[in-house]
Amino acid sequence: MSTTLPFADFLNQAGLNRQHVFDLAALPPDLVAPLEPTPHERQLILFGHAGRRLWECVQAEGIHSAHPIDDYSVRTVQAWLAQALPQARARVLFPGAGRIGLQRLGAIAGWHRAAPFMVGIDSVWGSWFAYRCAILTDTTLPASAPVDNGYPCDSCVDKPCISACPAGALASGKFDLPACNAGRLAEGSTCALGCLARRACPVGAQHRYEDNQIRHSAAGSLAAIRHYSATGQAPGQATRTA
Repeated sequence: MSTTLPFADFLNQAGLNRQHVFDLAALPPDLVAPLEPTPHERQLILFGHAGRRLWECVQAEGIHSAHPIDDYSVRTVQAWLAQALPQARARVLFPGAGRIGLQRLGAIAGWHRAAPFMVGIDSVWGSWFAYRCAILTDTTLPASAPVDNGYPCDSCVDKPCISACPAGALASGKFDLPACNAGRLAEGSTCALGCLARRACPVGAQHRYEDNQIRHSAAGSLAAIRHYSATGQAPGQATRTA
């Protein structure tokens, strides 16, 4: 986690164990403009999860919707707001259909540097973390300092992720999104419901998601790829680490 919020233990126990407070005035204007903040909205709070705890909490509640992680994350943030900041005015930006640069926010927070397989990675959690909720608020909380958990890919000699990709999407040294998508859509694909390159990465392996969480998240992205392949229209949801 990159800041100490009031009642942070509640968030940590609920699995939203990464939190970062941004002052809107300190963010790049082109990142803020699509959010269309109102005059009283001064801060953005980003919530993420790292490791397995969030999925354990979601499963304990039961899977009752098409987007159980999103629904759980929003409920958890709303419950936290009611306890920690009952007078605050807050608006959920994500999950939602609006435009928000989650990966840019993550980079500013120090959470996100891209692995060769184009998922955020650091030396502590590996790639096993994700952005789960973002809110605009009228709060004046202390802004969070960026964290630096280290970037493991520069010192990785063997780069097992590259050879593990059956679609060859990493072979050129630059991520080939069309090759990745084609590989996932291929009949009998071994990576349709889980990125083999990501699984091959040894960093943070102790935090690797349970197989059913990997399949759940991969099924959502696979549906988006199929939608794009059939319609040529990219889905409206913000891009995030799964």
